[in-house]
Amino acid sequence: ELVLQQTIRDMRDRVPELNNSVAQVMATERLLQKNRENLEKQVVDLDSKIKASVKMGRDDIATAYIGQLQQAQVDLERTSAQLELAQSASANALKARDNYVLNMKKKTAEAMQLISAAKQAKLQEQLAQTMEGFNIGDDASTFNEMREKIERRVAAAEAKLQLGTSSVDSQMADIEREAMDIQLHDKLLAYKQEMGLLGAGSSNAAGKQIGAGSSAPPSEQEILEQVIETEANEAKS
Repeated sequence: ELVLQQTIRDMRDRVPELNNSVAQVMATERLLQKNRENLEKQVVDLDSKIKASVKMGRDDIATAYIGQLQQAQVDLERTSAQLELAQSASANALKARDNYVLNMKKKTAEAMQLISAAKQAKLQEQLAQTMEGFNIGDDASTFNEMREKIERRVAAAEAKLQLGTSSVDSQMADIEREAMDIQLHDKLLAYKQEMGLLGAGSSNAAGKQIGAGSSAPPSEQEILEQVIETEANEAKS
């Protein structure tokens, strides 16, 4: 991974150097281009001067200009040839620089993929080592034991709740039955009193019995015996 990263940095560091080399080649081309333009102007200017000297009958001056013109034409041909070479060199330099940049991007992408694959492989190795440290069998048995304990606690809690609910329901049923017995007894005494079957003493006793609360309501046998006793007393009187 470190080697690939260093290779990428080295390739990127070469790009500025290539750009400088290309710039120098292109500068030479432009300089030759400017020299050729100046020589072309010089040739035209000397040609005009030669013609003017001939018209004026100054052959000596015309001859001097002709010598300069010949030298300018030689320089122009040499500069033009150099310019063609410089133009070709500039094109080749640009092409080489572009190819290098393209190849660098391709290599960089490949290197990044390799680095990513290396990191992923390292993570997988670490994960494998971590998983080797776990004992799956022990963990499974521990989970089963904990699940059984929790299920037992839940079952015990549900049983306690059910027992508590049953006890409350039973007590409520007993209270309701006792209240019903009291109501029936009160109704019976009310009927007997209305029919004149109960004397004053019996009425007071019944009232005291009713006022005593519902802790010990009389049974049907006791009520029957009380009615028989009351009727016997009335017959004697």
